Amino acid sequence: MIRPVPITLSDIHQRFLFEDYDIRGEIVSLRQSTAEVYRHNPYPAALQAQLGEFLAAAALISANLKAAGTITVQARGDGPVPLLMAECADRHDLRAIARMPDTGAVLSDDLRQLVGSGHLSITVTMPGRERHQGIVPLEHPRLAACLSDYFARSEQLPTRLWLAADSEAAAGLLLQALPAQRQTRTERERCWEHLTTLADTLSAHEQLTLGHGARLHRLFHGEQVRIYDPTPLRFACSCSRARIADSIVALGPDTVRELLASSPLLSTQCQFCHQRYDFTAAQLSAAALGADPTLH
Repeated sequence: MIRPVPITLSDIHQRFLFEDYDIRGEIVSLRQSTAEVYRHNPYPAALQAQLGEFLAAAALISANLKAAGTITVQARGDGPVPLLMAECADRHDLRAIARMPDTGAVLSDDLRQLVGSGHLSITVTMPGRERHQGIVPLEHPRLAACLSDYFARSEQLPTRLWLAADSEAAAGLLLQALPAQRQTRTERERCWEHLTTLADTLSAHEQLTLGHGARLHRLFHGEQVRIYDPTPLRFACSCSRARIADSIVALGPDTVRELLASSPLLSTQCQFCHQRYDFTAAQLSAAALGADPTLH
């Protein structure tokens, strides 16, 4: 059962289009959903900012899904924070988590030093379809540059992102070139260079404090921009008793017996939302056979 946080206008995504160019964009602002992620896992401020950028990126990228599905943006490595991960399901349900084994570690704002030697992956999961995953090495200090690198390697259409986050909010901007229709390819490339140069002037403070209309006007007031209606976003966790039970059973009978040896009740907690789940040996045995309706 998904437990969503009520939708608020502080968490929205909007598409926009340049009327005269073959270029489109996405813009996102998050406040309540980032607050929920930070509340469930009180990370240091530096790590909150990094995780906020992952949330904004997942929201931006998920907007390109043509049908219901989940986008996962994940960085793994051997550094002080070996895992950073954010998901956006069905274009509006967000959750995120980070791993920090040494809670006293000094954290860098350089993603490469934070995660260590590793990679960035984007995974697309859609019901009834084979999961797709793209992977690139972590070669840049900021997530936005790593993602722009990812799109340069995996997409034929030029795509760039600008991300910002702190301990209270997160925001993002995405520009993507479209197949040439209104313009020749050369004209589109010239306009792309012009618009991305303008976007490069956007500060983190402006991203986090300006509304979408003000942000787009600040950057592109000399252009004809059509902005579409907002789509609400929210924190929501998709954990359930059935899924947690399946994960425990998947550890194998010997491991489960060891876990139950010291107590007749096995307690576990969702890493994303901290919902607690308790299981008896009988329930886990029934789960292994798919025979316990109380798990659903």
